[in-house]
Amino acid sequence: MAGSCLFSYRTIKYVVTNDKKVGILYRVLQLSIIGYVIGWVFLTKKAYQETEEAVQSSVITKVKGVATANTTDSGMGFWGPEDYAIPPQGGSVLFIVSSYIESPNQTLRSCPESPQVLDGHCSGDEDCQKGVKVVAGHGVKSGRCLREDQNSKGTCEIHGWCPVENHSASAKTLLSDAENFTILIKNFIHFPKFSFSKSNIDNTTDASYLKKCHYHEVRDPYCPKFLLGDITRRAQHNFTDMASLGGSIGILIVWDCDLDKGINSCLPQYHFKRLDLNLSNTKGYNFRYTRYYKDANGKDYRTLYKFFGVRFEVMVYGRAGKFSIIPTVINIGSGLALMSGGVFICDLVLLFLSKNRNAYRERKYEAFRDEDRKEGQNLAVLTS
Repeated sequence: MAGSCLFSYRTIKYVVTNDKKVGILYRVLQLSIIGYVIGWVFLTKKAYQETEEAVQSSVITKVKGVATANTTDSGMGFWGPEDYAIPPQGGSVLFIVSSYIESPNQTLRSCPESPQVLDGHCSGDEDCQKGVKVVAGHGVKSGRCLREDQNSKGTCEIHGWCPVENHSASAKTLLSDAENFTILIKNFIHFPKFSFSKSNIDNTTDASYLKKCHYHEVRDPYCPKFLLGDITRRAQHNFTDMASLGGSIGILIVWDCDLDKGINSCLPQYHFKRLDLNLSNTKGYNFRYTRYYKDANGKDYRTLYKFFGVRFEVMVYGRAGKFSIIPTVINIGSGLALMSGGVFICDLVLLFLSKNRNAYRERKYEAFRDEDRKEGQNLAVLTS
Protein backbone atom coordinates (compact mmCIF):
# COMPACT_ATOMS: atom_id res chain seq x y z
CA MET A 1 0.00 0.00 0.00
CA ALA A 2 2.85 2.40 0.90
CA GLY A 3 4.55 1.68 -2.42
CA SER A 4 1.37 2.34 -4.38
CA CYS A 5 0.93 5.74 -2.66
CA LEU A 6 4.55 6.60 -3.18
CA PHE A 7 4.51 5.99 -6.93
CA SER A 8 0.97 7.22 -7.60
CA TYR A 9 0.24 10.40 -9.54
CA ARG A 10 -2.54 12.88 -8.98
CA THR A 11 -3.97 15.08 -11.72
CA ILE A 12 -6.53 17.88 -11.60
CA LYS A 13 -10.13 17.06 -12.31
CA TYR A 14 -12.54 19.91 -13.05
CA VAL A 15 -16.05 19.66 -11.62
CA VAL A 16 -18.63 22.26 -12.66
CA THR A 17 -21.26 23.16 -10.05
CA ASN A 18 -24.18 25.57 -10.48
CA ASP A 19 -24.10 26.80 -6.86
CA LYS A 20 -24.70 30.56 -7.29
CA LYS A 21 -23.45 31.47 -3.82
CA VAL A 22 -20.12 29.76 -4.40
CA GLY A 23 -19.93 31.30 -7.88
CA ILE A 24 -20.47 34.80 -6.48
CA LEU A 25 -17.87 34.13 -3.77
CA TYR A 26 -15.37 33.02 -6.40
CA ARG A 27 -15.84 36.16 -8.51
CA VAL A 28 -15.59 38.40 -5.45
CA LEU A 29 -12.33 36.74 -4.46
CA GLN A 30 -11.01 37.10 -7.99
CA LEU A 31 -11.88 40.80 -8.16
CA SER A 32 -10.39 41.40 -4.71
CA ILE A 33 -7.11 39.78 -5.66
CA ILE A 34 -6.98 41.65 -8.99
CA GLY A 35 -7.73 44.94 -7.19
CA TYR A 36 -5.02 44.22 -4.60
CA VAL A 37 -2.41 43.42 -7.26
CA ILE A 38 -3.21 46.40 -9.47
CA GLY A 39 -4.17 48.98 -6.85
CA TRP A 40 -1.79 48.23 -3.98
CA VAL A 41 1.13 46.29 -5.44
CA PHE A 42 1.56 48.18 -8.72
CA LEU A 43 -0.04 51.61 -8.31
CA THR A 44 0.65 52.30 -4.61
CA LYS A 45 3.85 50.36 -3.93
CA LYS A 46 5.11 50.64 -7.52
CA ALA A 47 6.36 47.07 -7.48
CA TYR A 48 7.13 47.30 -11.19
CA GLN A 49 10.18 49.43 -10.35
CA GLU A 50 13.72 48.64 -9.35
CA THR A 51 14.49 50.70 -6.26
CA GLU A 52 17.50 52.05 -4.39
CA GLU A 53 17.60 53.49 -0.86
CA ALA A 54 21.37 53.84 -0.42
CA VAL A 55 21.36 57.57 -1.08
CA GLN A 56 24.65 59.47 -0.94
CA SER A 57 24.09 62.86 0.65
CA SER A 58 25.90 66.07 1.59
CA VAL A 59 24.46 68.79 3.83
CA ILE A 60 25.69 72.39 4.11
CA THR A 61 24.01 74.93 6.40
CA LYS A 62 24.34 78.69 6.58
CA VAL A 63 22.79 81.01 9.14
CA LYS A 64 21.99 84.69 8.60
CA GLY A 65 20.73 87.39 10.95
CA VAL A 66 21.99 89.84 13.59
CA ALA A 67 20.87 90.35 17.17
CA THR A 68 21.56 92.52 20.22
CA ALA A 69 21.72 91.56 23.89
CA ASN A 70 21.85 93.86 26.89
CA THR A 71 23.54 92.63 30.09
CA THR A 72 24.35 94.37 33.36
CA ASP A 73 28.01 93.28 33.17
CA SER A 74 28.83 94.01 29.54
CA GLY A 75 26.07 96.40 28.48
CA MET A 76 24.73 96.31 24.95
CA GLY A 77 26.26 93.57 22.82
CA PHE A 78 26.04 92.82 19.10
CA TRP A 79 25.86 89.24 17.86
CA GLY A 80 26.36 88.04 14.30
CA PRO A 81 26.29 84.53 12.78
CA GLU A 82 29.98 84.09 13.58
CA ASP A 83 29.08 84.55 17.28
CA TYR A 84 25.87 82.57 17.80
CA ALA A 85 26.21 79.79 15.16
CA ILE A 86 28.39 76.86 16.28
CA PRO A 87 30.21 75.63 14.26
CA PRO A 88 30.24 78.77 12.09
CA GLN A 89 31.15 76.89 8.88
CA GLY A 90 27.87 74.92 8.94
CA GLY A 91 27.15 71.22 8.66
CA SER A 92 24.47 68.62 9.26
CA VAL A 93 24.58 69.40 13.01
CA LEU A 94 24.31 73.05 14.01
CA PHE A 95 23.80 74.88 17.30
CA ILE A 96 22.29 78.37 17.44
CA VAL A 97 22.55 80.40 20.63
CA SER A 98 19.24 81.88 21.82
CA SER A 99 20.16 82.95 25.39
CA TYR A 100 23.14 82.83 27.71
CA ILE A 101 24.54 83.43 31.20
CA GLU A 102 27.69 85.55 31.24
CA SER A 103 30.49 85.38 33.83
CA PRO A 104 32.88 88.18 32.74
CA ASN A 105 36.41 89.14 33.78
CA GLN A 106 37.51 85.85 35.32
CA THR A 107 41.17 85.68 36.37
CA LEU A 108 43.40 82.93 37.81
CA ARG A 109 43.33 83.51 41.58
CA SER A 110 41.76 82.21 44.81
CA CYS A 111 38.07 82.53 45.63
CA PRO A 112 35.23 80.57 47.30
CA GLU A 113 33.84 77.56 45.52
CA SER A 114 30.21 77.78 44.39
CA PRO A 115 27.68 76.64 47.05
CA GLN A 116 26.01 74.58 44.30
CA VAL A 117 29.03 72.23 44.18
CA LEU A 118 28.51 69.54 46.83
CA ASP A 119 32.18 68.57 47.11
CA GLY A 120 33.00 72.19 47.95
CA HIS A 121 31.02 72.26 51.21
CA CYS A 122 33.01 72.28 54.44
CA SER A 123 32.73 72.63 58.21
CA GLY A 124 36.45 73.22 58.82
CA ASP A 125 39.82 73.41 57.13
CA GLU A 126 40.22 69.65 57.43
CA ASP A 127 37.43 69.25 54.83
CA CYS A 128 39.45 71.25 52.28
CA GLN A 129 42.63 69.23 51.78
CA LYS A 130 45.15 71.35 49.95
CA GLY A 131 45.89 70.36 46.36
CA VAL A 132 42.80 68.16 45.94
CA LYS A 133 40.60 68.93 42.96
CA VAL A 134 36.96 69.70 43.65
CA VAL A 135 34.74 67.01 42.15
CA ALA A 136 32.52 68.63 39.47
CA GLY A 137 33.89 71.97 40.67
CA HIS A 138 35.94 74.86 39.37
CA GLY A 139 39.44 74.46 40.77
CA VAL A 140 41.87 73.01 43.33
CA LYS A 141 41.33 73.31 47.09
CA SER A 142 43.71 75.67 48.89
CA GLY A 143 43.27 74.17 52.38
CA ARG A 144 41.00 76.90 53.79
CA CYS A 145 37.33 76.68 54.66
CA LEU A 146 35.60 80.01 54.21
CA ARG A 147 32.68 80.52 56.64
CA GLU A 148 30.66 83.48 57.81
CA ASP A 149 30.91 82.29 61.47
CA GLN A 150 32.09 79.29 63.45
CA ASN A 151 28.63 77.73 63.70
CA SER A 152 27.77 77.77 59.99
CA LYS A 153 28.89 75.66 57.09
CA GLY A 154 30.98 77.22 54.39
CA THR A 155 32.69 76.47 51.11
CA CYS A 156 36.28 75.58 50.37
CA GLU A 157 38.59 78.19 48.94
CA ILE A 158 39.88 77.15 45.54
CA HIS A 159 42.47 78.30 43.07
CA GLY A 160 41.05 78.65 39.57
CA TRP A 161 39.21 81.05 37.30
CA CYS A 162 37.49 83.44 39.68
CA PRO A 163 34.84 84.51 40.42
CA VAL A 164 33.27 81.12 39.65
CA GLU A 165 30.18 80.74 37.56
CA ASN A 166 26.95 81.60 39.32
CA HIS A 167 24.94 78.37 39.04
CA SER A 168 21.85 79.92 40.58
CA ALA A 169 21.49 82.48 37.77
CA SER A 170 18.86 81.90 35.12
CA ALA A 171 19.20 82.49 31.40
CA LYS A 172 17.33 85.78 31.13
CA THR A 173 19.65 87.32 28.55
CA LEU A 174 17.94 86.61 25.24
CA LEU A 175 19.20 87.47 21.80
CA SER A 176 16.64 89.84 20.34
CA ASP A 177 15.20 88.81 16.96
CA ALA A 178 16.71 85.32 17.25
CA GLU A 179 13.34 83.99 16.11
CA ASN A 180 13.90 85.70 12.77
CA PHE A 181 17.32 84.16 12.05
CA THR A 182 17.30 82.27 8.77
CA ILE A 183 18.84 78.86 8.12
CA LEU A 184 19.74 77.88 4.57
CA ILE A 185 20.01 74.10 4.18
CA LYS A 186 21.82 72.95 1.04
CA ASN A 187 21.38 69.27 0.30
CA PHE A 188 22.98 67.33 -2.56
CA ILE A 189 22.00 63.71 -3.20
CA HIS A 190 23.16 60.96 -5.55
CA PHE A 191 21.72 57.52 -6.36
CA PRO A 192 24.65 55.52 -7.80
CA LYS A 193 22.51 52.69 -9.21
CA PHE A 194 20.69 55.08 -11.55
CA SER A 195 23.53 57.65 -11.88
CA PHE A 196 21.05 60.27 -10.71
CA SER A 197 22.03 63.45 -8.84
CA LYS A 198 19.95 66.36 -7.63
CA SER A 199 19.97 69.35 -5.27
CA ASN A 200 17.21 70.90 -3.18
CA ILE A 201 18.05 74.31 -4.71
CA ASP A 202 16.70 75.25 -8.11
CA ASN A 203 19.27 75.98 -10.81
CA THR A 204 18.15 79.52 -11.56
CA THR A 205 19.90 82.44 -13.22
CA ASP A 206 18.44 84.85 -10.65
CA ALA A 207 21.36 85.54 -8.30
CA SER A 208 19.09 87.19 -5.74
CA TYR A 209 16.58 84.32 -5.57
CA LEU A 210 17.88 82.81 -2.31
CA LYS A 211 18.18 86.24 -0.71
CA LYS A 212 14.49 87.08 -1.04
CA CYS A 213 12.71 83.71 -0.93
CA HIS A 214 11.46 81.52 1.94
CA TYR A 215 10.41 77.89 1.82
CA HIS A 216 6.85 77.10 0.85
CA GLU A 217 5.60 73.64 -0.13
CA VAL A 218 3.81 74.88 -3.25
CA ARG A 219 5.11 78.35 -4.04
CA ASP A 220 8.84 77.85 -3.36
CA PRO A 221 9.67 74.13 -2.94
CA TYR A 222 13.25 74.77 -4.14
CA CYS A 223 14.00 77.50 -1.57
CA PRO A 224 15.37 75.66 1.51
CA LYS A 225 15.59 78.78 3.67
CA PHE A 226 13.67 78.70 6.94
CA LEU A 227 13.05 81.12 9.78
CA LEU A 228 14.08 79.80 13.18
CA GLY A 229 10.61 80.54 14.51
CA ASP A 230 8.95 78.69 11.60
CA ILE A 231 11.03 75.58 12.26
CA THR A 232 10.03 75.44 15.93
CA ARG A 233 6.39 76.00 14.99
CA ARG A 234 6.53 73.22 12.40
CA ALA A 235 7.92 71.01 15.19
CA GLN A 236 4.80 72.01 17.20
CA HIS A 237 6.72 74.02 19.79
CA ASN A 238 7.05 77.68 20.70
CA PHE A 239 10.38 79.39 20.08
CA THR A 240 10.17 81.56 23.21
CA ASP A 241 9.75 78.47 25.40
CA MET A 242 12.81 76.83 23.82
CA ALA A 243 14.95 80.00 23.84
CA SER A 244 15.54 80.15 27.59
CA LEU A 245 16.54 76.52 28.20
CA GLY A 246 17.28 75.25 24.69
CA GLY A 247 16.39 72.02 22.95
CA SER A 248 17.06 69.78 19.97
CA ILE A 249 15.12 69.67 16.70
CA GLY A 250 15.51 67.09 13.97
CA ILE A 251 15.09 68.18 10.34
CA LEU A 252 14.33 65.20 8.12
CA ILE A 253 14.70 65.66 4.37
CA VAL A 254 12.90 62.92 2.44
CA TRP A 255 13.57 62.31 -1.26
CA ASP A 256 10.99 59.97 -2.81
CA CYS A 257 11.93 60.00 -6.49
CA ASP A 258 9.90 58.30 -9.22
CA LEU A 259 12.39 58.51 -12.08
CA ASP A 260 9.76 57.31 -14.56
CA LYS A 261 8.01 60.68 -14.16
CA GLY A 262 11.09 62.77 -14.83
CA ILE A 263 13.56 64.80 -12.79
CA ASN A 264 11.07 67.56 -11.93
CA SER A 265 8.89 65.14 -9.96
CA CYS A 266 11.75 64.46 -7.54
CA LEU A 267 11.12 67.06 -4.82
CA PRO A 268 12.41 67.09 -1.22
CA GLN A 269 9.95 66.92 1.64
CA TYR A 270 10.85 68.48 5.00
CA HIS A 271 9.71 67.16 8.36
CA PHE A 272 10.48 68.72 11.75
CA LYS A 273 10.38 67.11 15.19
CA ARG A 274 11.70 67.98 18.62
CA LEU A 275 14.13 65.23 19.64
CA ASP A 276 15.02 65.98 23.27
CA LEU A 277 12.70 64.63 25.92
CA ASN A 278 11.10 67.36 27.99
CA LEU A 279 12.10 65.90 31.37
CA SER A 280 12.24 68.10 34.45
CA ASN A 281 15.76 67.07 35.48
CA THR A 282 17.30 67.12 31.98
CA LYS A 283 15.25 69.84 30.33
CA GLY A 284 16.78 71.85 27.50
CA TYR A 285 20.24 71.93 25.96
CA ASN A 286 23.28 74.01 26.95
CA PHE A 287 27.06 74.05 27.02
CA ARG A 288 29.86 76.38 28.13
CA TYR A 289 32.19 78.45 26.02
CA THR A 290 35.02 80.86 26.90
CA ARG A 291 36.68 83.84 25.24
CA TYR A 292 40.18 84.81 26.37
CA TYR A 293 41.98 88.15 26.24
CA LYS A 294 44.84 90.10 27.92
CA ASP A 295 44.91 93.54 29.47
CA ALA A 296 47.56 96.21 28.88
CA ASN A 297 49.82 94.56 31.47
CA GLY A 298 49.60 91.13 29.84
CA LYS A 299 47.35 89.63 32.51
CA ASP A 300 45.04 86.88 31.29
CA TYR A 301 41.29 87.34 31.52
CA ARG A 302 38.41 85.37 30.19
CA THR A 303 34.63 85.61 29.85
CA LEU A 304 32.67 82.42 30.52
CA TYR A 305 29.39 81.89 28.70
CA LYS A 306 26.78 79.28 29.44
CA PHE A 307 24.99 79.05 26.11
CA PHE A 308 21.39 77.93 25.75
CA GLY A 309 19.94 77.35 22.31
CA VAL A 310 18.54 75.03 19.70
CA ARG A 311 20.57 72.15 18.29
CA PHE A 312 19.54 71.24 14.74
CA GLU A 313 20.27 67.82 13.27
CA VAL A 314 19.67 67.45 9.53
CA MET A 315 18.96 63.86 8.48
CA VAL A 316 18.48 62.76 4.88
CA TYR A 317 16.49 59.76 3.67
CA GLY A 318 16.16 58.90 0.00
CA ARG A 319 14.46 56.37 -2.22
CA ALA A 320 14.53 56.21 -6.02
CA GLY A 321 12.63 53.88 -8.33
CA LYS A 322 12.65 53.16 -12.06
CA PHE A 323 10.80 50.66 -14.25
CA SER A 324 12.44 47.26 -14.64
CA ILE A 325 11.12 44.16 -16.38
CA ILE A 326 12.42 41.75 -13.71
CA PRO A 327 10.35 42.97 -10.70
CA THR A 328 7.38 43.46 -13.03
CA VAL A 329 7.38 39.82 -14.16
CA ILE A 330 7.98 38.56 -10.61
CA ASN A 331 5.03 40.49 -9.18
CA ILE A 332 2.72 39.53 -12.05
CA GLY A 333 3.61 35.88 -11.39
CA SER A 334 2.91 36.38 -7.69
CA GLY A 335 -0.47 37.89 -8.54
CA LEU A 336 -1.39 34.92 -10.74
CA ALA A 337 -0.37 32.57 -7.94
CA LEU A 338 -2.71 34.41 -5.58
CA MET A 339 -5.59 33.75 -7.97
CA SER A 340 -5.42 30.07 -7.02
CA GLY A 341 -6.33 31.12 -3.49
CA GLY A 342 -9.88 31.77 -4.66
CA VAL A 343 -10.15 28.24 -6.00
CA PHE A 344 -8.81 26.84 -2.73
CA ILE A 345 -11.35 28.74 -0.61
CA CYS A 346 -14.29 27.79 -2.83
CA ASP A 347 -13.23 24.14 -2.74
CA LEU A 348 -13.21 24.26 1.06
CA VAL A 349 -16.75 25.66 1.05
CA LEU A 350 -18.01 22.95 -1.33
CA LEU A 351 -16.18 20.11 0.42
CA PHE A 352 -17.04 20.94 4.04
CA LEU A 353 -19.83 23.55 4.23
CA SER A 354 -22.24 22.94 1.36
CA LYS A 355 -25.28 20.65 1.64
CA ASN A 356 -24.10 18.51 -1.28
CA ARG A 357 -20.56 18.14 0.03
CA ASN A 358 -20.57 14.34 -0.12
CA ALA A 359 -21.64 14.27 -3.77
CA TYR A 360 -19.09 16.95 -4.65
CA ARG A 361 -16.34 15.04 -2.86
CA GLU A 362 -17.17 11.83 -4.76
CA ARG A 363 -16.97 13.58 -8.10
CA LYS A 364 -13.90 15.65 -7.35
CA TYR A 365 -11.72 12.81 -6.05
CA GLU A 366 -11.85 9.71 -8.24
CA ALA A 367 -9.31 6.88 -8.24
CA PHE A 368 -8.35 5.24 -11.53
CA ARG A 369 -8.28 1.50 -10.67
CA ASP A 370 -6.54 -1.42 -12.40
CA GLU A 371 -9.96 -2.67 -13.60
CA ASP A 372 -10.51 0.70 -15.30
CA ARG A 373 -7.16 0.41 -17.04
CA LYS A 374 -7.98 -3.10 -18.30
CA GLU A 375 -11.37 -1.97 -19.54
CA GLY A 376 -9.66 0.83 -21.40
CA GLN A 377 -7.23 -1.62 -23.03
CA ASN A 378 -10.07 -3.96 -24.05
CA LEU A 379 -12.00 -1.03 -25.49
CA ALA A 380 -8.95 -0.01 -27.48
CA VAL A 381 -8.62 -3.58 -28.91
CA LEU A 382 -12.27 -3.69 -29.91
CA THR A 383 -12.17 -0.34 -31.61
CA SER A 384 -9.07 -1.31 -33.55
